[in-house]
Parts: sequence; structure tokens; C-alpha cells
Amino acid sequence: MDTDEGLEACTKKRSSFHSTIVIVTSTFLLLFPVVIHLQTYPLRLFGYSTSASRAFFYTWRGLAAINVTGQSSSSDTIIWTSKLRESITFLPLKDLRVARTAMEGNTWFMSSLNDTYEENEAEYLYFPSEASRGRILCIKGRDTHDGTKNSYALAWPETIPDSATLMEGLTFVSDTYYDYVNLWHGLCAMAPFVGWSIENECIRPSRWVLFHWGEMRFKMGSWLEHLMEANFGQVKVESFEGGDGPYCFEKAVVMRHNEGKMGKQKKLQVSDLLRCKARRFCGIANGAEREAEVNERGEPIIRLTLFMRRGSRSFKNATAVTDIFTRECAKVDGCHLNVVQSEELNFCDQVRVMTNTDIVASPHGAQLTNMLFMDKNSSVMEFFPKGWLELAGIGQFAHHWMADQSGVNHQGAWWEPLGEKECPTPQHDLECFSFYKDGKVGHNETHFADWAREVIGQTKIRKTGNVMVSKQSSIASCIC
Repeated sequence: MDTDEGLEACTKKRSSFHSTIVIVTSTFLLLFPVVIHLQTYPLRLFGYSTSASRAFFYTWRGLAAINVTGQSSSSDTIIWTSKLRESITFLPLKDLRVARTAMEGNTWFMSSLNDTYEENEAEYLYFPSEASRGRILCIKGRDTHDGTKNSYALAWPETIPDSATLMEGLTFVSDTYYDYVNLWHGLCAMAPFVGWSIENECIRPSRWVLFHWGEMRFKMGSWLEHLMEANFGQVKVESFEGGDGPYCFEKAVVMRHNEGKMGKQKKLQVSDLLRCKARRFCGIANGAEREAEVNERGEPIIRLTLFMRRGSRSFKNATAVTDIFTRECAKVDGCHLNVVQSEELNFCDQVRVMTNTDIVASPHGAQLTNMLFMDKNSSVMEFFPKGWLELAGIGQFAHHWMADQSGVNHQGAWWEPLGEKECPTPQHDLECFSFYKDGKVGHNETHFADWAREVIGQTKIRKTGNVMVSKQSSIASCIC
């Protein structure tokens, strides 16, 4: 009898122990997979705080720590928390498996995660959120040449790696296919953050983390930095001075498609805000009095600006081009010509020049991104060197798109005729374009004169007959 009772007792103990292990292990596997993947939910992400994930974590912790006798064990909690920290898997920021399709719907940056998309808005990721199941974003590495050496993971706030640094506040994380120095490229990368902020009570970031192809970048170009400072206040670009990390972010917004699916109305809203903020930052009035401004004879003031550049894509004969526009402007009462060298202007000078311009004529180049600061319904005239029309592809229309999203009228472009190809490899368009890409722009006196006369005339009609409409459309409201 003693032997049978002892065997029965031993069997019960084994069964109880086995049940405890099954319950704890099943709970762990159910709620915390070792390899972290993000599922997409059509839910609004902003405002999902770490307190929600803490509550969920405490619920799990309570379940995991209760054994079959109904008693909890703090040592069990410590053990499982430690295991969660150790089980976090970091994946490469740049996934070479989708390198060939990085611009075609897939993305090689954080490739395992799916974006949230809301109508008219840019695609984005937000952490922590219900889509991330309350987990926050962690990044490890600061390599500037190979994005596969930098990595990311998601973790519960209470179970981030022991070696991690928790960065408080909101972090804007950007990855771009282009760069943050060129005015146009930089604006395309930053505009989605401005749009997201507008939709979320104009919230400002505590810091920026910048990547290009998963490779870390430690600064923006001066023009872009000033524009972001005008809108968000002081710009802090994170350099992870503490080493390779990992670094985990209390809250983070990730943009990796530039403007992507952002709708036209949102782009116009972003442009209105940036125009307004930049003018305020530079001490320039946002009023509409410029549209109603007239000279002593009651004729509307028309300000025409030749926005010149040096080096590549500058005019071969800037003097001849200036003479053409000078003559045509002088024929129209109220027209004033201003010739400006773009490289000589700081950020606020550029804002000021464009604010006081009704028509800008300029060779193709990043300096034309400054049309952002012009009043709505102003006009842009663009000039290209030979070879661009035939060989450049859709990139040559970047400032057509810029005009469309900022409410400015792109009055077309002039391409210098190519004629017979002079490039060393005329059978290879891409190589041939490289030969012409940075060439200088010629001129056609008859065409330039006729074109200038037409655009000046249209501007005079608009400013004479539609002053009230123009006044209303030119007002840029600082909605934030």
C-alpha cells in the first residue's frame, strides 16, 4: 500500500508539473513569437501609447506566473522577461532580396513590415500601435555604406534588450531612394512627415533618424534643414553617438516611399503650410496685398524673375537671355524684371525672392524647388539643354509635378534641339544622356520673346480682372 500511494502521489506531481509547463509555454508561444512580424490592420495608429502595451504585458506576466495552485512567482516573471529580451531577432534594414523591385511597390527597407495607408495620405508605419501589437521599433547599427549591416526589430517596451537605449519622445525615421541634400529630393522625402503631423494635431518630433538605402545619414542639406526648422522647430538629426546600439524608440513614425500615394489635396495642404511657415520664419508677410498692388497709373505690378544658376545647365549666353526678357518686360506697363543668381542666396533670401515673384524663368535644376514659396497661381518657365527631351525620361518633369502640388502654373518648357547625337555611344541612351546631362542651355531669341510676351500678358489679365479671386487663392494659412 505504501508503495502504491507513493507511486500515485509521484504521478500526480508529474502531471501537475507537466500542466504548469504546458500552460506557461503555450501562453508564451501564443502571445510572443520569437521572430517578430508585423500584421496590418486598418486602424488609426496615432495616440497608441506604451501604456497600452504595458497593460497587455502585465496581463501576460500575470498569466505566465500563475501555476496550477493559483500562486504567482516573481522568479518566473524574471525568467520569461529575460527570455523575451534574448529572443528578439534583428533583421537587416536593407533586404537585398527585393533590391530589383525597391521602387516598384516593394521596399528593401524594413521589408517584413506592411505600411498603413489612409486615403489621400502617404504610406507610413507607426510604433507602438495596434498594428505592431504594442511593440516599439528598435534599430541597431550606424553603417553609412552598407544598409545590410544595419538592422531593426520590434520589442515590447518592457522587454527591450538589456544593452538597448530607450529614446524618449517621438522619432521621425526616414529612408529615401535619393538624398537629403538636393532640394527637390529632400522635399519629397520630408513632405510625408509634414502631412502626417498635420493629421495628428501638428505634433513635432524630438529627433530625426535618416537613412538612404538603409545606410545612415547624419545631416540634411542646409535648405531642407531650414525648411524643417521653420515648420517643426529645432532639427536634431540623430547620429547614435553611443555606438551601434541597439536604440529603441518610445514612439516612431517611419516613412520609406517619399510622397508615394499621397494625394494631390494633401500635397497642396503641405505646400500651403510650408510656404506659410517659411515666410513667417523669415519675417515675410503672408498677406495677399501683392495681388492687388498697382503702380501710379493703376496698372498691376508684375514681377518677373530670371533665376540663374552657374555651371551645369546654366545659360550659354546669360546676357542675351537677359536682354530678351528685359525688352519684353519693358513693353508692359507695371512689369519689373529681377535677375538673381541662385547660388548667392541663403534660405531666407530665396524665400523672399520667390514670395515677391509672379513669373520665374529658370534653367532646369534644384533651385526651381523654391517655387514652393511663390503665391498660388504664379507662373514658372523652364529651360533644358539639348538631349534632355529625347533621353532624360520622366525625371525631366519633376518641376511640372512640383508646380502641380504647390498650386503654381507650369507654363511649359523649352528644350534645346538635339539634332545629330554627338555623344560617344549614340546607340546607348543612358550613356548618351550622361554626356548631355550637365550641358549648358542655348537660346532661341524669337521663341523666348514670344513665350515671355504670352506669359506676361496672361499674368496681367489675371492680376487685373481676377484680383479678388487671386487674393483669396494666394493666402497661405499656417494651419499648424
